[in-house]
Amino acid sequence: MHEIVECGIREQRNLLEPEALALLSEYGLPVPRHELVKTPGQAFAAAKRIGYPVVLKVVSGAIVHKSEIGGVRTGLGGEEALKSAWEEVSRAVDSAGERSSLEGFLLCEQAPPGPECIIGIVKDPQFGHAIMFGLGGIFVELIKDVAFRVLPITRADAAELVKETKSYKLLSGIRGQKAKDIEAVIDCLMKTAALVQDNPAIAEIDINPIVVFERGAMVLDARILL
Repeated sequence: MHEIVECGIREQRNLLEPEALALLSEYGLPVPRHELVKTPGQAFAAAKRIGYPVVLKVVSGAIVHKSEIGGVRTGLGGEEALKSAWEEVSRAVDSAGERSSLEGFLLCEQAPPGPECIIGIVKDPQFGHAIMFGLGGIFVELIKDVAFRVLPITRADAAELVKETKSYKLLSGIRGQKAKDIEAVIDCLMKTAALVQDNPAIAEIDINPIVVFERGAMVLDARILL
């Protein structure tokens, strides 16, 4: 079992987003350049290393849905925008009464636009772990375009999982749009499955969204529950 998961188990908590991204990265999933920062000065220095535009997100084990409390700012194109975003997100944390749970802020590179999908893991008491794929972003709850497979899976299983969803038509290219990298999505499914098989203490993974490009993909947000 990976040391990040072991640490969460010892401390009887779920993984923070920087830990989740680190774990996904070690299994080969594409994650954005990112740094955990705790002061505005650290944020400005990290943004110079990462390169503008950037995304600022609150990191707290007590805040599950960051966007709902105003804990995310995207498309920050310079130091002034980042400074304003820092102040706004800090006020949002205070308004939510979660200052004591704040671990810092996650500064990430801004990904190019593309179709947003979801990869998930759920643990059923009877069947064990199952992997989910579908249309992601804000549409996952609205449209519920998802399909499941019980683990373990083969690459052929992963390909069929993608083809069962409406997302497949979107990724294949519609109305003159160029096809997206479906093989990259299948790779991500297989790597997520391997992660869970190596770390059975994981109860749930929510990779939402993972944005898919003409070549490659990128995880934009990840949550891992133990």
